[in-house]
Amino acid sequence: MRAEEEIASARPRPVAAGTMVVVVGPSGAGKDSVMSYAARHFADEPRLGFVRRVITRPTDAGGEAHEAIDAAGFRARAAAGDFAVSWDAHGLSYGIPRETFDRLAGGMTLVANGSRSALPAFAEAYGRLKVVLITARADILAARLAARGRESGEAIARRLDRAVPEIVVAADTVVIDNSGALEEAGDALVRLLSSTLGPDS
Repeated sequence: MRAEEEIASARPRPVAAGTMVVVVGPSGAGKDSVMSYAARHFADEPRLGFVRRVITRPTDAGGEAHEAIDAAGFRARAAAGDFAVSWDAHGLSYGIPRETFDRLAGGMTLVANGSRSALPAFAEAYGRLKVVLITARADILAARLAARGRESGEAIARRLDRAVPEIVVAADTVVIDNSGALEEAGDALVRLLSSTLGPDS
């Protein structure tokens, strides 16, 4: 576990019917874009939902749609057991609402934006877990990070160096390469999610 990240999971509740799909990947892989593509495809599918994370950053900060909260509020909710999984990374706190247990128990497939270092906590919390690793070639990651304009070339190089050993593929992990067109990676995620819903999806 990296020093800047702390991870916690709530006591798991038995979940037998549904599947939690946690999507992870290095910065620049386009994880949010691939998930958004799949979310549009399943917009009218009641058996599948995308988890709205609780994050200690403003609502208008950009990126995914999330529930904004301050640090004190997050700590209070974590202490109250409101999160199935929570972790700290890069100065922010992230929480997966505990209500996901009830939705999964009802037979849904849920998709959550996760963290590679938090995967052990996800595995502890959820009985039926699939991991999707969104990745891309190193040159693509570097170009996407540079386009953001948030970091220097040296900082990007350090980030990419750190990313390589952190990608640990477990037996239940599906790897989707997003080096090419978004539609290719998006369709791959759609096919995987459809397989969790059965023949009527």
